[in-house]
Amino acid sequence: MTVKNAAMLALIGTILVTALLAFDLIRNVLNVVRGLVPAVTLFSSLIYAFGAFSVAVFFFVFHKAQS
Repeated sequence: MTVKNAAMLALIGTILVTALLAFDLIRNVLNVVRGLVPAVTLFSSLIYAFGAFSVAVFFFVFHKAQS
């Protein structure tokens, strides 16, 4: 497996995790608005979603640099 193929595989996996965490963030925002969960849950969800997005951007740039 080449480095470019590994970067592409990592990018695909990270995009899937980012989508899952973004969905979780949206669900938590809606639940906070409805008053079902405390607002402090948004903090951890935002950190997880931002971290996953940052890693996805890194793998995208890394994959493009391997061209």
